[in-house]
Amino acid sequence: MRFLFFKCREFSTLNPINTLVLVNSKIKGFIQQGNHLEALLAYSKQPLFPLHTSKFTFPPLLKSCSFLPNQLHDTGKIVHATIILKGLHYDPFITTSLINMYVKCGSLCNALQLFDFISQCEDLNRDVTIWNAMLDGYIRNGLTEECMGLFRRMQELGVKSDEYSLSILLRFFNNGRIGLSKAKEVHGYVIRNSFGRDPFVVTALIDMYSSCGRPKDAWCIFESVEDKDNIVVWNALIGGLSENRLWRNSMRLYSLAKNKGCKLMSTTYSITLKACSEAEDIDFGRQVHSDVVKMDFENDPYVCTSVLSMYARVGLLEDADRAFDSVLDKEVEVWNSMISAYVGNGRGDDALCVFNEMRLRGVLSDSFTLSNILISCSMTESYDLGRVIHGELIKKPIQNNIALQSALVTMYSKYGMLKDALEVFSRMVEKDVVAWGSMISGLCQNKKFDLALEIYKEMETHNVNPDADIRAMVINASAGLESLDLGCSVHGITIKRGEELDSSVSSSLLDMYSNCGQPEMAEKIFSGVSYKNLVVWNSLISCYSKNDLPELSLKLLPQLVEQGFYPDAVTLTSALTAVSSLAILIKGKAIHCYQIRHHVLEDSQVENALVDMYVKSGCLKYAERIFKYMSKRNLVTWNTMIAGYGSHSECVKAINLFNEMRKSGVMPDAVTFLSLISSCNHAGLVDEGLKLFYLMEEYGIKPQMDHYINVVDLLGRAGRLDYAYNFIQNLEVEPDRGVWLCLLSACRVHQNVELGEIAGNKLLKMEPNRGSNYVQLLNLYVEAGMREEAASLRALMRQKGLKKNPGCSWIEVKNELEVFFSSDSSSTKTTAIYETLHSLRSIMKKGDYETELACLPSPSC
Repeated sequence: MRFLFFKCREFSTLNPINTLVLVNSKIKGFIQQGNHLEALLAYSKQPLFPLHTSKFTFPPLLKSCSFLPNQLHDTGKIVHATIILKGLHYDPFITTSLINMYVKCGSLCNALQLFDFISQCEDLNRDVTIWNAMLDGYIRNGLTEECMGLFRRMQELGVKSDEYSLSILLRFFNNGRIGLSKAKEVHGYVIRNSFGRDPFVVTALIDMYSSCGRPKDAWCIFESVEDKDNIVVWNALIGGLSENRLWRNSMRLYSLAKNKGCKLMSTTYSITLKACSEAEDIDFGRQVHSDVVKMDFENDPYVCTSVLSMYARVGLLEDADRAFDSVLDKEVEVWNSMISAYVGNGRGDDALCVFNEMRLRGVLSDSFTLSNILISCSMTESYDLGRVIHGELIKKPIQNNIALQSALVTMYSKYGMLKDALEVFSRMVEKDVVAWGSMISGLCQNKKFDLALEIYKEMETHNVNPDADIRAMVINASAGLESLDLGCSVHGITIKRGEELDSSVSSSLLDMYSNCGQPEMAEKIFSGVSYKNLVVWNSLISCYSKNDLPELSLKLLPQLVEQGFYPDAVTLTSALTAVSSLAILIKGKAIHCYQIRHHVLEDSQVENALVDMYVKSGCLKYAERIFKYMSKRNLVTWNTMIAGYGSHSECVKAINLFNEMRKSGVMPDAVTFLSLISSCNHAGLVDEGLKLFYLMEEYGIKPQMDHYINVVDLLGRAGRLDYAYNFIQNLEVEPDRGVWLCLLSACRVHQNVELGEIAGNKLLKMEPNRGSNYVQLLNLYVEAGMREEAASLRALMRQKGLKKNPGCSWIEVKNELEVFFSSDSSSTKTTAIYETLHSLRSIMKKGDYETELACLPSPSC
């Protein structure tokens, strides 16, 4: 360092003029290369150089300060002071650069103070570039009235706006929230002052009307342009139509521009590919990709990322791979797009492989890269890698990047490490809407709904406006708490804000009303959604399935396909759940065939649902086959198969599978033991069932009421009634109806009237208005020959107006479900059914099947 300083001093002493020229050139060179920090260091470290800086060097220096906002109070203000000392603060170019610097560094007060000072100077107050800088400052800070006021002041003082002034002002209306009347006021000024032919102004007008949801007005502006050779104007309309969901029109406009012979730019290809992606028109997308290759734009990072995003959007990752491999010089944006493509399609392992290759090639990752990799860690449960990346981030300034911190919150939440997630969240200096959303989403995923609502309230106190996604999460929290009142109040807010038509909000509302047992309200929400995507359809299918309306759930499947959607793993899981509840094997097989034919992504939920469907439909062999060839078996998989063996009286197989599960390292839960005890119950293996019940304690699993019911039933069926009664007496919790009902049923089988009366009286005290409780006790009295007690119980039932709900059964015939109730003749096919029974009786009489004949109901039933 001393040597370099000595050389510099010696050189400057010998030839000061050449030194100044070289340093000025060096600074400009740094700035042109984007090395802003080096430019500022070169400026500040040269002895006496600041006072000898060329006036042409100051604007680029100020631009460098605007790229490094933390330098404002150091180098930025020093440069400003130097400008004043050199008397250059009246130079309009330098003054404009100063205002721009203060604006971009977030110091609007300093910019305004400088502007007010300059505006008092008659030579400068008519310079439009200075006014433009201040207009830009107001726009960047969202100050509507101040911006319009400054524009009117320009007109009053006779400062003539240029095309750049109008472009800045029109950009102000691009968020669509500012009144359209004010936008048209500026448009009127454009027409009156003959700016209608300027391509910058025309482009700004098209952008403005597109952002305000007025694509027809944007089209009229485009049509009024005489010279349509400027591709920028075409780009503005292609992007505007796409923004308004008119993707087909965007693609047609691209074709028109190409046929007209316009010189297409990288922006043209990027926005058209985005339209193809949104419309999921892969055929047109491939044509655009072909044009990209022909015109040698395939190595352009923006175009390449658009190509990758398009293929990823429709799940064509092999095409995305080929496009990625064809890029010779891959910049970080291209690597990021490929990683993002894998992440978006649920292939976290592949995303990590691309990241490793990227590091091997020496490409430096940025915050976007690491955000996606943290998400990949969440997907692949690569906890150690996630912690390592977090550790590396702590050592770098990038650790304060909001996107990265949000990704860390998501990762720790996915692992269930809410303490770490909350710690990262609490240490965030700045929190944007994504950060709040990540924390609320993480809490909802971990079923901490109350805490999620607290974070939501805290967000509102920080004046952060929640977006539609966060509103959807709050609705999910309401659904998780099964709080209909809270859900309805949030629903009201979404209506006021016009968010109820958003697909994520509407699907969350469907889930909320579904969880609260309101399928009618869910149906109304569904009907009101104008653009129903697959998520919305899935929500209604799931709603009907959850609310015991499986027939309606299955009826939605063909309607969904008619609308041009392809059922995904979620759709098939919900449909299979509906099939399982109805035990309609034919439809179950049809859904299974659809999954195989259409190569629906192999998903553990779908495979679990298939196993459950085949088990409940009586096809245990099919269920075993699917279970055998499953690549990944989670706890639900093992539980479903164990329960399947139990329901098919294969108790030994169920216990053997349980032992195999333990050997594989999967920890059982309460459902596992419930299935096993139930299996032992049906097989009559009392000691094995009790052994399994007490084994729960070793795994730290607290028995629930269903476990107690199964143990009582297990003991009751074996005739160990006193043991069962003592077991109930020693329970730590108050036994519910199911426990006493099991004991009463067992007493009836084994004719233990004394214990049966105790159980029966407990039931009548708990639910005095439930007819089935009386029927069980009544049957006990009748079978024990206690006529007086039975008669008095019947009289009590008549007095209360109670009766037992009839049992029902169903069968599927030619794709139609026929339901039959006991002692019911309301079926349209009753006559045909009894004629068949009569025919069977005649045949059986001829064959002398007396035993079988006694089992058939008489026609009078």
